[in-house]
Amino acid sequence: MPTEVIVAVIAFAGTILGSLGGVLTSARLTTYRIEQLEKKVEKHNSVVERVTLVEQSAKSAHHRMDDIEERLVTHNM
Repeated sequence: MPTEVIVAVIAFAGTILGSLGGVLTSARLTTYRIEQLEKKVEKHNSVVERVTLVEQSAKSAHHRMDDIEERLVTHNM
């Protein structure tokens, strides 16, 4: 086999291996970053759920306070 063909085959093999290595590394990095984003979204959703519960509790407490104030006002008249 001529030397040029051997060099071309070796260069081709190096190109293929390099490309595959790059693709695999990129895929791993993308997967890692998506996992990290999913964790952040889960934390955010947890906070939103807790804030919603606190807001509902606060509304309930305000309604009870308003009822008590109304009873006091009507009772003192």
